[in-house]
Amino acid sequence: MNKNISTLLLLALSQFTFAQSVHVLTPSEVAAAPGFLQVKSFMQYTTPPTVAVRTPGQFEEMQGVFICWETYTQGASGQLPILAQIVDYAQEVGIVYIATDDSNATRSYLTSQGVSLINIKCFEVNTNTIWARDYGPNSIYENEVSNLSLVDWKYNRTNRPDDDAQPVNLAQSMGIPVYSTTIAPHKLVHTGGNWMADGHGTAFSSKLVLDENGAGGGWSQNLSEADVDSIEKHFMGIIRYIKMETLPYDGIHHIDMHMKLLDEETLLMGEYPTGVADGPQIETNLNYVTTNFMDCYDRPYKVIRIPQPPQTNGDYPGGNWGNGDYLTYTNALILNNLILVPSYYEEYDTTALRIWEESMPGYNVHMINCNNIIGYSGALHCITHEIGVADPIFISHAHLLNTYETVNPYEIKAYIKTTSGVNTAKVFWSIDTTLGYSMLNMTVAMNDTFIANIPAQNAGAKIWYYIQANSVSGRTVSKPLVAPAGVYEFRILGDVGIVTIGNSSKFFEPYPNPSNEFVTLGYYLPMTENVNIQLFDLSGKEIFTLNEKNIDAGTYTFQLSTSALTAGIYAVRFQSGNTIIVRKLVVAK
Repeated sequence: MNKNISTLLLLALSQFTFAQSVHVLTPSEVAAAPGFLQVKSFMQYTTPPTVAVRTPGQFEEMQGVFICWETYTQGASGQLPILAQIVDYAQEVGIVYIATDDSNATRSYLTSQGVSLINIKCFEVNTNTIWARDYGPNSIYENEVSNLSLVDWKYNRTNRPDDDAQPVNLAQSMGIPVYSTTIAPHKLVHTGGNWMADGHGTAFSSKLVLDENGAGGGWSQNLSEADVDSIEKHFMGIIRYIKMETLPYDGIHHIDMHMKLLDEETLLMGEYPTGVADGPQIETNLNYVTTNFMDCYDRPYKVIRIPQPPQTNGDYPGGNWGNGDYLTYTNALILNNLILVPSYYEEYDTTALRIWEESMPGYNVHMINCNNIIGYSGALHCITHEIGVADPIFISHAHLLNTYETVNPYEIKAYIKTTSGVNTAKVFWSIDTTLGYSMLNMTVAMNDTFIANIPAQNAGAKIWYYIQANSVSGRTVSKPLVAPAGVYEFRILGDVGIVTIGNSSKFFEPYPNPSNEFVTLGYYLPMTENVNIQLFDLSGKEIFTLNEKNIDAGTYTFQLSTSALTAGIYAVRFQSGNTIIVRKLVVAK
């Protein structure tokens, strides 16, 4: 995705002379890299915090977002410029911190575009480029929730000293500590676009972080993987650092161009047509993650796919697929209950918007046209950086999965931590949200763990619920964050049959059950019918589907291999006409 520098010079500068700069590293910057690694003129700490720290996930509650007032003020036809749109949306849900060399000019420009100035804070500093994600500050908390501080990595771009200074500038402006990884043995070169954390001590990157910090990486570094992991642990609280192979064609090797953590359990992955562009390596990386790692609750990661679209001429990036720009819908900003997603053209945008809205119920999802910026290897995530809230309420909860339990209650367990202490913790639940939610007070079990029990329900019921905690300091936070607009849900499974008059279709008990290598499934039809059989795991993920049209009346059986399934409980759903029957299948190894 390298673009010729002369192309940049042809782009029109705004009335405020915003500097234009490509996202990728230029040859001159590569050449100058070794001599540029130096101490900034100001920093508070170049050693790690003396207590354990936690990096919040980008999906947690944030006080606001940091941007740099540089370039790309031009917008798509009929739309506000990109930065103006970000400010317009973001200031409704948090503070917008703007690094700018002229705050009056920035405010005047926003006003001229019809953007109100209700929640912005400008701080006047010199600036280089727009790519705030990469050089911007990372938020951390001591002891999980206390003393918000910022972490400042060495930015992996030379000749951009003003960019590299922004975390310190923001920390000074906010009056909070900043920890800088610029002096050995804690020196680390890194970028925010190549880093995502789950809020529970796990982080993801491409192996660019190892390449740049290793011997021969161009930064006079000689760090082993263990060295990199140690710095991330002590500065960021990362105890499990997952690194994936770099992709052949993305140019900058930043994972935010094809991946997004929607929460601590869910990976949104960009997807190409089979065999196209970076598709094979993305699939290899995803398989590596899902095969070798569980989420923070020791359960398989949930994976959601979203297209990586071609350009309108059909070109994908790199190789035999053309010279298309790296269009991506994962390069999005989540800010409290707001999600800003890149858009390009309607054919793919509508699908992407649907996937985002279905994946993140209760969030306000808006799209911003990024055709003017994506050619420089970045979109909305690349030009924004969240700032953690000062007094967080951290709620960790492994949401309940589908169950066959119809006798015992359903225990809701949550780890809840806040600096001032938890005043109240509650569970709100419902089997019919049109009638509202019932409330249960959670009680302290031990070590900041709270529990409540939702009463047992009959097979076939569906339960919606969310957790709400209130701190002694007077703050209230829910999990999911957007509840009750978006909540958790699970089903009570069982042998449920809905049989209509004149149709006595039967679905036999699976055999053997428990199953090891294979299971025999059978059914009886009293008349010609369509048949649909599906196999689900307890998370609701569909494992197998059989669709048969116009099956004659009679008895049928077939064998389904279970050898590749992990041990556990599954649900087999049979549908024939208006008859629906669900059977439990146990897979044993």
